[in-house]
Amino acid sequence: MPDWTLAALLALAALNLLLLAWLLLRDDGAGRLDATLAALRLALQNDAGTLERELREELARVGRAQRQDLAALQALLLAQSGEHSRSQFEQLRHLAEEHERRAAELRGTVEARLSALHEGNEKKLEQMRATVDEKLHATLEQRLGESFRLVAERLEQVHQGLGEMQGLARDVGSLSRVLGNVKARGVFGEVQLAALIEQVFTPAQYATNVAPVPGRGERVEVALRLPGQRSDGAPLWLPIDAKFPREDYERLLDAQERADASAVEASARAIETWLRQQARMIRDKYVAPPHTTDFALLFLPTEGLYAEVLRRPGLVEALQRECRVVIAGPTTLLAILNSLQMGFRTLALEQRSTEVWEVLGAVKTEFARFGEVLVRTRRKLDEAGASIDAAQTRTRAMARQLERVQTLPEIGGG
Repeated sequence: MPDWTLAALLALAALNLLLLAWLLLRDDGAGRLDATLAALRLALQNDAGTLERELREELARVGRAQRQDLAALQALLLAQSGEHSRSQFEQLRHLAEEHERRAAELRGTVEARLSALHEGNEKKLEQMRATVDEKLHATLEQRLGESFRLVAERLEQVHQGLGEMQGLARDVGSLSRVLGNVKARGVFGEVQLAALIEQVFTPAQYATNVAPVPGRGERVEVALRLPGQRSDGAPLWLPIDAKFPREDYERLLDAQERADASAVEASARAIETWLRQQARMIRDKYVAPPHTTDFALLFLPTEGLYAEVLRRPGLVEALQRECRVVIAGPTTLLAILNSLQMGFRTLALEQRSTEVWEVLGAVKTEFARFGEVLVRTRRKLDEAGASIDAAQTRTRAMARQLERVQTLPEIGGG
């Protein structure tokens, strides 16, 4: 409502009041006063009606103007809100695209590094395996070479002391021919005791099914007749007995094929118990100085059985120490027999029994050390195998981890 309209209405009302007051002051008549009041009331009613009508019209106009202003403001706000939403959507879309791009780059980098790590581990594992094989091979060759070198040096000293260099050369040639016979060595097959004896000794140097101890009646399968005789003219025997626990060994092989660790251990303990019993029996029956040497040989006809015996901690040493029995497989027995033959030929030239005992003692000592070297070598091989198995297990675990990394869902998807 304009300000001038309101001012005019107020001025009109004030004028009516002044007119009423003037009429009251000029004429005090009751009749005229009533007429004047009636006229004034009518004028006021007309003015009030006019004022009310104009006020309503003005209020309606103001309401329409406010509604128009609100509509314009709402349209402006909606326009601004839509523009802001589009801007935010574009920013979010760019952010998502950038996030996906960086995730793809990160995934590619991780895969490349994991692939490089896997290749590096494979190379290091192969290098470690090659190094272990090389060191084990070198160590085995060195230990075996040292053992045979010590035996050769001891025998050479004996022959040099006796002054029989030409005989020593013939014996070495004989040793080379015997060891060159692959079939006689029987590294991985069964070799019978009689066949090995016949390869090395003449019939006059040994006897079969002989009773080495007079008066006992106990007969051993093979006994070597050592050079020289005792004071009573009787020969000095070296007993050699062949034993083979067929049933226990077959059970052991069957358990190994089935990968049954408890059955393997039980069969190995059974073989150890059997071997201790046989060693005590050989000691009680056949070892009786001065009729025999102070030790005997127990021959195991297969290299596999001999290897199982070597795996038992301290068994070979205990039998040598407690029962005076030396355990030998086909290859080991052939080397012992050949060494004894060389010593026999040398000692036969001088007929001195003291040299015989020295040679036998040297041979026994060196081959005892040879057995210890084999035991240590077997232990190193087992440790190397365990290390390689552990490395392979770790490699498989890392491969499983890499497979899980490659199958992770893409970042930003869904």
